[in-house]
Amino acid sequence: MRCLGLDYGTKRIGLAYGDEVGVATPLPAVLDATSAMHWARIADVIRQRRITDLVVGYPYNMDGSVGFKAAEVDAFVEELTARFQLPVHRVDETLTSYAAESTISKKDRRDVRGSGVIDSRAATIILQDFLDQKFPPTLPEA
Repeated sequence: MRCLGLDYGTKRIGLAYGDEVGVATPLPAVLDATSAMHWARIADVIRQRRITDLVVGYPYNMDGSVGFKAAEVDAFVEELTARFQLPVHRVDETLTSYAAESTISKKDRRDVRGSGVIDSRAATIILQDFLDQKFPPTLPEA
Protein backbone atom coordinates (compact mmCIF):
# COMPACT_ATOMS: atom_id res chain seq x y z
CA MET A 1 0.00 0.00 0.00
CA ARG A 2 1.35 3.39 -1.06
CA CYS A 3 -0.79 6.31 0.05
CA LEU A 4 -0.98 9.93 -0.99
CA GLY A 5 -2.51 12.17 1.66
CA LEU A 6 -4.22 15.32 0.41
CA ASP A 7 -5.33 18.39 2.34
CA TYR A 8 -7.62 20.07 -0.19
CA GLY A 9 -7.80 23.82 -0.48
CA THR A 10 -8.85 26.13 -3.29
CA LYS A 11 -5.43 27.85 -3.35
CA ARG A 12 -3.14 25.04 -2.19
CA ILE A 13 -3.31 21.28 -1.83
CA GLY A 14 -1.09 19.82 0.86
CA LEU A 15 0.48 16.45 0.05
CA ALA A 16 2.00 13.66 2.12
CA TYR A 17 3.28 10.15 1.39
CA GLY A 18 3.05 7.01 3.47
CA ASP A 19 3.11 3.25 3.08
CA GLU A 20 2.81 0.05 5.12
CA VAL A 21 5.79 1.12 7.23
CA GLY A 22 3.20 3.39 8.84
CA VAL A 23 4.96 6.75 8.72
CA ALA A 24 3.55 9.75 6.85
CA THR A 25 6.00 12.22 5.34
CA PRO A 26 5.18 15.67 3.93
CA LEU A 27 5.72 16.38 0.24
CA PRO A 28 5.81 19.79 -1.43
CA ALA A 29 2.29 21.22 -1.72
CA VAL A 30 0.54 21.83 -5.01
CA LEU A 31 0.78 25.57 -5.59
CA ASP A 32 0.25 25.73 -9.34
CA ALA A 33 -1.77 28.58 -10.79
CA THR A 34 -4.43 26.65 -12.72
CA SER A 35 -6.66 23.67 -12.07
CA ALA A 36 -5.08 21.83 -14.99
CA MET A 37 -1.65 22.33 -13.43
CA HIS A 38 -2.97 21.08 -10.06
CA TRP A 39 -4.19 17.86 -11.66
CA ALA A 40 -0.97 17.40 -13.63
CA ARG A 41 1.11 17.76 -10.45
CA ILE A 42 -1.07 15.28 -8.55
CA ALA A 43 -0.86 12.84 -11.49
CA ASP A 44 2.95 13.14 -11.49
CA VAL A 45 3.15 12.30 -7.78
CA ILE A 46 0.76 9.35 -8.19
CA ARG A 47 2.83 7.99 -11.07
CA GLN A 48 6.27 8.62 -9.55
CA ARG A 49 5.38 7.16 -6.15
CA ARG A 50 3.20 4.36 -7.59
CA ILE A 51 0.31 5.38 -5.34
CA THR A 52 -2.35 2.74 -4.63
CA ASP A 53 -4.65 4.72 -2.28
CA LEU A 54 -5.65 8.35 -1.85
CA VAL A 55 -6.44 9.75 1.60
CA VAL A 56 -8.34 13.04 1.68
CA GLY A 57 -9.03 15.22 4.69
CA TYR A 58 -12.77 15.65 5.19
CA PRO A 59 -14.17 18.78 6.89
CA TYR A 60 -16.32 17.67 9.81
CA ASN A 61 -17.46 20.15 12.44
CA MET A 62 -16.52 19.69 16.09
CA ASP A 63 -19.93 18.08 16.75
CA GLY A 64 -19.37 15.49 13.99
CA SER A 65 -21.68 17.10 11.45
CA VAL A 66 -20.46 17.77 7.92
CA GLY A 67 -18.72 21.12 7.45
CA PHE A 68 -19.62 23.74 4.84
CA LYS A 69 -16.54 22.90 2.74
CA ALA A 70 -17.71 19.28 2.41
CA ALA A 71 -19.41 19.92 -0.96
CA GLU A 72 -16.11 21.21 -2.39
CA VAL A 73 -14.21 18.24 -1.00
CA ASP A 74 -16.87 15.84 -2.32
CA ALA A 75 -16.44 17.32 -5.81
CA PHE A 76 -12.65 17.02 -5.46
CA VAL A 77 -13.00 13.36 -4.38
CA GLU A 78 -15.29 12.65 -7.36
CA GLU A 79 -12.70 14.16 -9.70
CA LEU A 80 -9.87 12.18 -8.05
CA THR A 81 -11.86 8.96 -8.49
CA ALA A 82 -12.72 9.70 -12.12
CA ARG A 83 -9.18 10.66 -13.08
CA PHE A 84 -7.14 8.03 -11.26
CA GLN A 85 -9.49 5.09 -10.52
CA LEU A 86 -7.87 4.59 -7.11
CA PRO A 87 -9.57 4.00 -3.76
CA VAL A 88 -10.22 7.28 -1.96
CA HIS A 89 -10.47 7.29 1.83
CA ARG A 90 -11.98 10.27 3.68
CA VAL A 91 -10.41 11.07 7.05
CA ASP A 92 -11.65 13.60 9.58
CA GLU A 93 -9.45 16.68 9.24
CA THR A 94 -10.78 18.48 12.32
CA LEU A 95 -8.07 20.76 13.75
CA THR A 96 -5.32 19.40 11.47
CA SER A 97 -4.47 22.82 10.03
CA TYR A 98 -4.40 24.25 13.54
CA ALA A 99 -2.10 21.42 14.69
CA ALA A 100 0.13 21.87 11.63
CA GLU A 101 0.33 25.63 12.15
CA SER A 102 1.23 25.16 15.81
CA THR A 103 4.45 23.38 14.75
CA ILE A 104 5.71 26.65 13.26
CA SER A 105 6.90 29.53 15.40
CA LYS A 106 4.50 32.48 15.52
CA LYS A 107 7.04 34.83 13.97
CA ASP A 108 7.48 32.52 10.92
CA ARG A 109 3.81 31.70 10.25
CA ARG A 110 3.11 34.67 7.99
CA ASP A 111 6.19 33.88 5.88
CA VAL A 112 5.29 30.21 5.33
CA ARG A 113 1.51 30.52 4.95
CA GLY A 114 1.57 30.81 1.14
CA SER A 115 4.36 28.28 0.72
CA GLY A 116 2.17 25.24 1.31
CA VAL A 117 4.26 24.05 4.27
CA ILE A 118 1.29 24.20 6.64
CA ASP A 119 -0.96 22.49 4.08
CA SER A 120 1.47 19.60 3.61
CA ARG A 121 1.94 19.25 7.36
CA ALA A 122 -1.85 19.04 7.69
CA ALA A 123 -1.90 16.38 4.93
CA THR A 124 0.76 14.49 6.91
CA ILE A 125 -1.40 14.54 10.05
CA ILE A 126 -4.42 13.35 8.05
CA LEU A 127 -2.44 10.55 6.43
CA GLN A 128 -0.82 9.53 9.73
CA ASP A 129 -4.29 9.19 11.29
CA PHE A 130 -5.26 6.86 8.43
CA LEU A 131 -2.06 4.82 8.66
CA ASP A 132 -2.42 4.47 12.43
CA GLN A 133 -5.88 2.98 11.89
CA LYS A 134 -4.66 0.65 9.12
CA PHE A 135 -1.39 -0.37 10.76
CA PRO A 136 -1.77 0.11 14.51
CA PRO A 137 1.56 0.26 16.32
CA THR A 138 2.43 -2.92 18.15
CA LEU A 139 4.00 -2.92 21.56
CA PRO A 140 6.99 -5.19 22.14
CA GLU A 141 6.31 -8.17 24.33
CA ALA A 142 7.70 -7.98 27.85
